[in-house]
Order: sequence, then C-alpha cells, then structure tokens
Amino acid sequence: MPKQVLQPEGWPRPKGYSNGIAATGATVYTAGVVGWNAKEVFEAKDLAGQFRQVLINTRAILAEAGATPADIVRMTCYVTSRDEYLASLAEIGAAWREVYGKVFPCMALVQVVALVESDAKIEIETTAVVDDAR
Repeated sequence: MPKQVLQPEGWPRPKGYSNGIAATGATVYTAGVVGWNAKEVFEAKDLAGQFRQVLINTRAILAEAGATPADIVRMTCYVTSRDEYLASLAEIGAAWREVYGKVFPCMALVQVVALVESDAKIEIETTAVVDDAR
C-alpha cells in the first residue's frame, strides 16, 4: 500500500483535496515556500500569481528528492487574506491544474496577520511520500 486516500463511508467527497492519506515510503518535507523566483524576487503581486509560483518552487524542491506532485500527501497554506484567496479560487484552480494536474493531497488553509517576507501573500509547507518501490 504505497498510498491510500482515506474517505470514510457516507462522507461527501471533498472538492480539491483529500480528507486523509495513508502512505509508506521516503518522506520529503519542504520549508515554508513563498511565491518568489529563484532570485528571491516576487514577480507576481497578487495571491493567485504567487500561488502559482509557490507550486513551481515546491515542484523543483521535491524533484531534488526524486518526488513529483503525485507524491504530495499534505500541504499547509498560510495566506494573508482569506478574502483574496476566496476571490482568486478560479485562478488558483487553473494554476493547480496546470502545474500539478489531478493531485489532491490533504490540505489546510490558515489566514495569518503577516508572513516574514513582507511582499509574500502566501506560504506553503508540503509533505510528500515517495514509494520505495519506485
């Protein structure tokens, strides 16, 4: 059982994430990743653009361990504005599909007062599990 989505009987299926995942293999953790480029410059000023860049940055970090977006089991997203996040859902969904495809990890979203990088609107921590048999 490399990876199993946990969906209790009778529960509605969540939209865009999983309630739980059981996995075995090598675990990969990222730090809090923000939406700047490799030169630590925020090209996007909006949350959706920064979200897309966070996904790209996270994908690059995971690749260093031989992991792909399909190996992601959990993400914790910190945003500075819940309202901007909700207003940007269409763009965020499009970025997700473009960069990660049909990947639905466990997710949590938390609004915070601020992030350490003053221009950051989102920061995401990610956990992935790479199947040992790969």
